[in-house]
Amino acid sequence: MSEARVEPTQRVTVRAPAKINLHLGVGARRPDGMHPLATIYQAVGLYDDVTVTDAPAWSVGLTAPIDGVPLDEENIAIRAGRALVAHHGLDLAARITIAKGIPVMGGMAGGSADAAATLLALDRLWDLQTSDEDLLRIAGELGSDVPFALVGGTALGTGRGEVVTPIADNTSVWWVVVLSDEGLSTPAVYQHFDQVTPDAAAEPPVPQALVAALADGYTDEVGALLANDLWPAARDLRPDLVDVEDQLRLLAPDGVLLSGSGPTLLMLHEDVEEARVAVADLRERGFRCTIAPGPVAGAHVVTYA
Repeated sequence: MSEARVEPTQRVTVRAPAKINLHLGVGARRPDGMHPLATIYQAVGLYDDVTVTDAPAWSVGLTAPIDGVPLDEENIAIRAGRALVAHHGLDLAARITIAKGIPVMGGMAGGSADAAATLLALDRLWDLQTSDEDLLRIAGELGSDVPFALVGGTALGTGRGEVVTPIADNTSVWWVVVLSDEGLSTPAVYQHFDQVTPDAAAEPPVPQALVAALADGYTDEVGALLANDLWPAARDLRPDLVDVEDQLRLLAPDGVLLSGSGPTLLMLHEDVEEARVAVADLRERGFRCTIAPGPVAGAHVVTYA
């Protein structure tokens, strides 16, 4: 281990956004157990805030209790921190505190956002000056969605999703985010995908029509091109979501989408007032929902102290 270390800042907070997949093309499972993806990511305005402070040992906590978030070494934020200090050959540790605003097990990559925020926060806390290339490489080793949480905006994801290329997006949209009281396991959805899609392509194609519609700023075309190859598997595992989807489509949004592996459902609106009317309607029917703008920036520092 290197003995060199920089005098730390007392505290750094980084904000990282939720992600959705405007298109999620999934290929057949590879020998390593992963699936090749051709996906269009978009960062949306639901956030986790991660605050890091120097500490004698690694630990993680939440600002409010939430089921389904591990508070031990299995938490991806601690794994991110350990990976960063290992990259620099340093013997450092931190206390990581997470304020959750992204649904847990909702298919919106909240854990990945926490990992990305932790990498950036610790880099700033200890003034490590990690290159963007190295941050993205470390992020990719932690999980498929982590690099995008650093990049934000709208991007093409290939490989298993970890190879991220920003793309032009001239839309400015509003998503009605319809939450579920019960989570849906990402590994379970992918496993069921393998069962119900035995003829999946070895390499899913890039959705060029959607890429063009985003560059042109045509929200209605984007809505018509939203697609998710995991939707049939999620419907099988959670038949209740079919009725929810039907109710959302009756409101005539620009598009309806399953977020990632689910169970969160999304409605696309170009006009924020239309989105607000939809939220009011859904809340009257007992749904839990909120509004999020898109696209938004990736992980970014919000406070130094």
